[in-house]
Amino acid sequence: MIKTVNKVLGLCFILLVVSCKKKAEKSTDAYVLKGHIENIADGTTVKLLPGATHSNEKAVAETTVENGEFSFSGKLEEPRLFYVVFGDNQGFINAVLENAEISLSAKAGDLDEESGRIVFSDEIITGSEAHDYYREQIAFKEELEQDYADYHKGYEELSRLLGKARGDNDDKLMDSLLNTSEYKEFEQKEKAFFEKVEKKSTDLILGHKDSWWGPLFMLTQYAYFTPEQRPIFEQFSEEAKNSYYGQLLHEELFPKGMKGEKVADFNLKDKDGKSVQTTSVFAGKKYILIDFWASWCAPCRKEIPNLKKAYEEFSGKGFEILSVSIDQKHDAWLKALADENMPWPNLIDDGSMSDAFAVKAIPATFLVDESGTVIAENLRGEALDEKLKELLP
Repeated sequence: MIKTVNKVLGLCFILLVVSCKKKAEKSTDAYVLKGHIENIADGTTVKLLPGATHSNEKAVAETTVENGEFSFSGKLEEPRLFYVVFGDNQGFINAVLENAEISLSAKAGDLDEESGRIVFSDEIITGSEAHDYYREQIAFKEELEQDYADYHKGYEELSRLLGKARGDNDDKLMDSLLNTSEYKEFEQKEKAFFEKVEKKSTDLILGHKDSWWGPLFMLTQYAYFTPEQRPIFEQFSEEAKNSYYGQLLHEELFPKGMKGEKVADFNLKDKDGKSVQTTSVFAGKKYILIDFWASWCAPCRKEIPNLKKAYEEFSGKGFEILSVSIDQKHDAWLKALADENMPWPNLIDDGSMSDAFAVKAIPATFLVDESGTVIAENLRGEALDEKLKELLP
């Protein structure tokens, strides 16, 4: 999802972008982006959205395609990553823009069946030295994509059987498959792959810790943050921390609190696809712990035994837990639910609830009282146990 933080955007740079159908004068103080896309319909909208912000973005400029061509012009204080978005979020191309004459060309293919987005090929961007550097630094991703494909080869049937067992809620078959030597071998390969991803990403980020590139790469390498990434941020220079992307990253890693705020009602789906009003979970309970987590979040998974202990001790006294997953991959969430067997309500977020709680890093927990007011945040382990003993003696 392409996102924005408008107040930081306004403070950090002045972007005067207009849809440009007139010939722009060449200037080193501004940029002109000229695009040529083959096989795309005339009248297709093209939007220019700030990238790597992890927040819902509004376009800073919009135009339409004519004879396969479009253009934008504007002024930047320093290079910025943008998404050139086509149609109604039907596909996009990344471009790092700077004040220069920049050309973008590509071929538009058919819509991808899974994502519903245009598949672009032969993407070429020239005229931006910053974009060239960006592409050079992230070239290792092609190697990782090949590694990902390689370690999945030979496990297609196992993956199909696991998916079917989850869909059928067949816990017996699921346990049997997860205990096979074939699955354990796959698990080892998967672990090695993600360790490689983490090392490559960390090396890229810390290799640029003294400039705005470091925070930018951190924002592009992580889809979501946990408190575990804060030590990486602390290694940045003051210049990097105070940069535009550094300030965005700080908001992600150190989000504003919700204590004292009233909780709204949300309509989310459970594992069976049934819509559930969150207020129905709160009904009749004295205290509810809202737990934002994800299947891929190791600290979140590590905390689950502590949550189970608290639930066992205090659920009979009016305590409830509502776990809300921010997983993008539904199957990964279902697998984690089967693995963890959490005995309280579990829902998957559509973005509305985590946005309302300004969740930027997970695990994130919010303790809510019976009036629907947040009374404490980020209680885990012994801190949660002590708070509940105080409230529910």
